[in-house]
Amino acid sequence: MQNMKRQAPEVGRRRVYGTSPSQTWGSAVPILALCTWALWAPNAGALGFRIPNQDASAIGRGNAFVATADNPSAIYYNPAGITQLEGQHIQAGSLFYLGIYGDYQSPSGASFHNNPEILPAPTLQYTISPEDLPLSFGLGIYEPFGFSVDWSDSAPFRQEAIKGSLEYITINPVVAWKVVPSLSVAAGPTFNYSQVDFSQGLFQPPFPSVPGSQARFKGDNWSYGFNVGLLWQPLPKWSFGASYRSSSRMNYQGDFNVQSPLGSSSTSTSSSIDFPQIAIGGISFRPTPKWNFEFDLDWADWSSVNALTIPNALNRTLDWHSTFMYELGVTRYFDKGYYVSAGYFYSPASTSTQYFTPLVPDTDLHVGSVGGGYKGKHWDWAAAFQLIAGGWRSVTVDSSINPVVNGQYRLFTPTLSFSVGYHF
Repeated sequence: MQNMKRQAPEVGRRRVYGTSPSQTWGSAVPILALCTWALWAPNAGALGFRIPNQDASAIGRGNAFVATADNPSAIYYNPAGITQLEGQHIQAGSLFYLGIYGDYQSPSGASFHNNPEILPAPTLQYTISPEDLPLSFGLGIYEPFGFSVDWSDSAPFRQEAIKGSLEYITINPVVAWKVVPSLSVAAGPTFNYSQVDFSQGLFQPPFPSVPGSQARFKGDNWSYGFNVGLLWQPLPKWSFGASYRSSSRMNYQGDFNVQSPLGSSSTSTSSSIDFPQIAIGGISFRPTPKWNFEFDLDWADWSSVNALTIPNALNRTLDWHSTFMYELGVTRYFDKGYYVSAGYFYSPASTSTQYFTPLVPDTDLHVGSVGGGYKGKHWDWAAAFQLIAGGWRSVTVDSSINPVVNGQYRLFTPTLSFSVGYHF
């Protein structure tokens, strides 16, 4: 769910390469390609576009962690949680998507599969809690959004999507204040850098769908936002947590490239993607020191992006909607610092059928995970395995919109994550 707004390029920045059969066709190549490109706004579901998995210990619990938040990854999940950490802590880790497997079945029964690849999402956090202050400080570097998909140039819906990737890195300093022993609050700015690279086949008469003819936008830029958190433990067995991440708009600056039998061109232009505000609330119950049960409710406001507008070219409604993820987790602690966890969360689709795109085949997703780890005097480690899967989603688009995407779509993604930390 995002809104990509194409702006008219400045004439002085336009660069054209190659030749075309005629001057008229040569001028028409970028214009027709831009109109084709405008009909496609890369989008993704609540999970497909977002990376909620930021720490192996939390992932093992189904990301039900906002009311626990007891390691440096709290900078992402709930920055108020870093007041629980004494001294200095540093932690590094990574999530690995072991291939995002997409299946497509056409209305005629033909099948097609994407080209999966292993995708890492590394993280790094540092926290310090001075002994003589009720304040804690932290710095996190992580990837809250991102995706990559490759349907190849032979995809039956190539004019709608061939390849797409988005990288989004956040640098997040935070300050947390322990107001009273049972209540902490926190806030910090986010400095976000992102790159996008999207391509689709051209639908351009007299060459309606020629392999190798495609339009591609590649750009990058910075945006800014903030996150806040609250952690309250009124009773030893009960803890409540909440966090909020602001929306932000990334105004990508880059090049729009076209390749077709009529010639090739490259135009400097821009595109905007809105990233949603996110709010999470949770409750943790600890009946004994050996058990921790948590339930979280995670809301992402994808509905803030409701239109695709291109000045003097297109004004298209997008029927995306906000979604809730329901997260459940449990951890069992053992002697000598070891623990095991299990978790589950449900991520409903947030795109409408009428504006579906195979760039990210958004479906209702069920996510299960198991994990474990160790907390020692100085060293910590954790590892988790996760399965992300959804059933078939049937897509039937009105002929006036884009029926080339009609069919059924399914996703399956295994992940592996690890983290290691040191505290002193």
